[in-house]
Formats: sequence, C-alpha cells, structure tokens
Amino acid sequence: MVPASPPIRFLQSPTQPAWLDLALANLDEILLDHAHCERKAAGVALNLICRYPSTVPLVRSLTAIAREELEHFDQVNQILLDRGIALRPLVPPPYGAALKAQVRRSEPDRLLDSLLVAALIEARSHERLGLLGQHCPDVALARFYRSLMASEARHYGVYWVLATTEFDRDQVEQRLETLAQAESEAHSPQHPQPPIHS
Repeated sequence: MVPASPPIRFLQSPTQPAWLDLALANLDEILLDHAHCERKAAGVALNLICRYPSTVPLVRSLTAIAREELEHFDQVNQILLDRGIALRPLVPPPYGAALKAQVRRSEPDRLLDSLLVAALIEARSHERLGLLGQHCPDVALARFYRSLMASEARHYGVYWVLATTEFDRDQVEQRLETLAQAESEAHSPQHPQPPIHS
C-alpha cells in the first residue's frame, strides 16, 4: 500500500491509498473511465460556453480547454486501441451526480457553482493522474499520465480565475469551502470499479 497523496489546492482530503491499489490492479478500466472523463470535461466546457456566450473571457478560456480535453480524449482512445480495448459505456460513479446536485439553479449562483465544481473535478483529476504517473508499473502509461498533470492543474486554475473574475473573491472562497466539503464526501466512498473520480 502506498502513502496518501500530498495536498492539492482546493481539495479538502487526499485520495486514500486503497483507490490507487484498486486502480493499479484494473488499468484497463481506468483507461476506459479516463476516456469518458475527458469527453465529459470537454462537454462541461462547451455547455458553459453555450449557456454564457456573452461572457467573453469565459468563452475564450473554455474554448481552449474544450479543445485540449478532446485532444486528451483522442490520446486515451488511441491507447485503448493499441491495447485492444473497445471504448464502451461504463456505469458512472455517483461522484459527478453528487457534485452536480450542489449547483444552485438561479443565476448568478449557478455560474459560480458551475465554475467551482469544474475546478474541483479538475483538481481531483490532477491529483489522481499524478498518483498514476508516479506509481503505475507500465512505464509508457506512467509517462502519459505525468504528461497530463500540467494540463489538469492549468484547467482548474482557469476555472478559479474565471470565478474570481466574475465574482467577489470573498464570495468565491466561501462557496468553494462548502463545495470542497461536498467534493470530499463524494469521492470518499469506494466505488466497485476504480474510476478516476470515485
């Protein structure tokens, strides 16, 4: 069993070693889930662009993120193809739905919560891909995961900057604390399969 991961900005609790043990024992499932995560991340960025098209900094920043997420999706799909694994649907873990339920429905609260939830998910991705990059016994896969870490860190930084640009800093930090607690609770239960976000 490996030590828990070091603290990551925004996250209130680290991923526990049990997740990494399960992930390393099921790398094919991790790759499948990772592909779906990249697709969903691109969708999140595009949905925000469609919902807030007049917010120029958001549109420009999230267009770049959506493009990069789709590139990552393509890269993971190529790895799946090389390993003879067909892309197929997976039962989603409750993590995403639990965080989506925290997003308030009225504006401008909806925009703030959407940006912060996206930031938290990207922060968790950064942490877990870093763990895989450090501990994966497959050298090529480990290198691939390490190559994505900077992108994930940049993405959660972009969502944070957008939030603090559109809203008062104190308001953002107060809401982040609440949502980060919800994220911590959502990722803690052990899912039967080892998704990137469990």
